[in-house]
Amino acid sequence: MRNIKLLIEYDGTNYHGWQRQLNAITIQEIMENMLFRITSEKTPIIASGRTDSGVHALGQVANFKTTSQIDDISFKKAFNSLLPKDIVVKDAVTVDDNFHSQHYAKSKIYRYCILKRSYPSAFDYRYSWLIKQPLDIDAMKEATSFLIGTHDFSSFRSSTCEARDPVRTLIRLDIEQDRDMILFYFEADGFLKQMVRNIIGTLVYVGNGRFKPITMKTILENKNRTSAGPTAPPQGLFLIEVKY
Repeated sequence: MRNIKLLIEYDGTNYHGWQRQLNAITIQEIMENMLFRITSEKTPIIASGRTDSGVHALGQVANFKTTSQIDDISFKKAFNSLLPKDIVVKDAVTVDDNFHSQHYAKSKIYRYCILKRSYPSAFDYRYSWLIKQPLDIDAMKEATSFLIGTHDFSSFRSSTCEARDPVRTLIRLDIEQDRDMILFYFEADGFLKQMVRNIIGTLVYVGNGRFKPITMKTILENKNRTSAGPTAPPQGLFLIEVKY
C-alpha cells in the first residue's frame, strides 16, 4: 500500500466546493472518479481542508492510499489527461504512510482579491470582488492589528460551522495594493468555515467608513457573528499554500 500526496490547483467557479455532496458536483467527487478510472480502486482522496462553493485553490494538498504500482509521474500525467481543464494536478509524490494532508498541516495561506475600480473586468470577475466605492486601506490595516494572534473567532464563523473549538491563531494578515487590486493574505494554523470571507466583509465596512478600526476589537470580543460585517463573495478567495 502506497500513500500518494497530490498538489492541486482548481478554478472553483463550477463546483460546490471540495467535499463530496449529494446532488452537487464537487472537486473531491471529480478527483475520486478519475482515480477510479486510473486504478480501478474506490479510494477516498483526503484534502487538507474544505474549500467552499466557488472558492479557488492554487495549492490544495490531498492524499490517497493505493496498491497501484503506477509511478508518481505517471499518476500526475494520468490525472491531467482525464480531469477537466479547471482542475490540475501540479505534483504527485509517494510519501510516508503516516502522512495525512489534514492532520499534518501546520498552517494555511489564503489570498482574497478585491477589484477596486468603477467598472467591472471581463476577466477578473471570476476571481475578485468588485467594489466601486472608496476604501481607506490605512484604516483596514489598522483594523487587522486586532486580529493577529490567538483568539476566539466566533464572530467570524458561519452559522453552519461544525468546528468544536472556535479558537485559531492568525499568524499574519497583510494587505497589499497592486494597481486596481487590493490583495489580502491570511496565514493561520486553521480557519473556521467562512472565517476569511467574514473578516473581509468586516474590513470592507472599515474601509468604507461604516466601522471604525477599533470596532474590530469589539467585534472580536463579542464572539457573535451578528456583530461583524457581511460575508464577502467566494470568487475572490484562493487557497494559496498549505505548510507542513
